[in-house]
Amino acid sequence: MKAPLLKTHPQNPEQRKIDQVVHVLKRGGVIIYPTDTIYGMGCDLFNKKAVTRLTQILGIKSKHLNLSFICANISQVAEYTKPLPNEVFKVMRKALPGPYTFIFPSSSKVPKILDINKKTVGIRVPDNLITTQIVETLGNPMLTASIKDEDKVVEYTTDPGLIYERFAQSVDLVIDGGNGKNTASTILNCTGHTIEVVRQGAGSLEIL
Repeated sequence: MKAPLLKTHPQNPEQRKIDQVVHVLKRGGVIIYPTDTIYGMGCDLFNKKAVTRLTQILGIKSKHLNLSFICANISQVAEYTKPLPNEVFKVMRKALPGPYTFIFPSSSKVPKILDINKKTVGIRVPDNLITTQIVETLGNPMLTASIKDEDKVVEYTTDPGLIYERFAQSVDLVIDGGNGKNTASTILNCTGHTIEVVRQGAGSLEIL
C-alpha cells in the first residue's frame, strides 16, 4: 500500500497536518520529512518496532546504529547527553536551531532506549518549523537518517516528488515541505577536550 504524500507549508505548517504525522509516528510508523538541510527518514525514538523497521528500510543492523536524534530544542537535548561543558553549551546556543549535528557522550538513557551499548549520540535541532512542530507535538525526539540518492554523482535527493516515488511503498507517510537542499549538516564532535569538525556542511564554522 502506498504511503500518503502530505503537502504542508514550510513557514506555516497546519497543526492538523502535524497531528496527522504524529498519529502515524505514535502507532509505529516511519516517515520522511524535510529539515533545514536535506530530507530525513525518521520514527518515534521510543517505539522499538518502529526503530527496527527504520533499520530494516535503511539496511543496517541495530548494533551498528549510528543515527541522530531530532530534538525540538536545547532543553530536550540535555536529557540524552552527559552534562555539557560551558564552552560547548555556548556554541550550541549560537548554532541551534540550525544545520548542525552535535556528537555528545550519551546519557545512561540512550543505551536503555536503543538496547545497544551506545556511548555517543548525534543530536540535531533543525531550523525547520515542520520538523520542530512534529517533535514538540510528539513529546520526544525522533530517530533519524538522511535520505541519500542512489545516483553516485548526486549525494542527496532534493525533490520530495522523487523521494516519494522511491519510498512510497516502504514508509508510512512522506511530507512534502518543498525542495530540500543538497548539502548536509555540519557535524561537530564534542566528546573530547576540544570541538572537532567531522564534516563541513551547511553550517558556518564561525560559531566556534
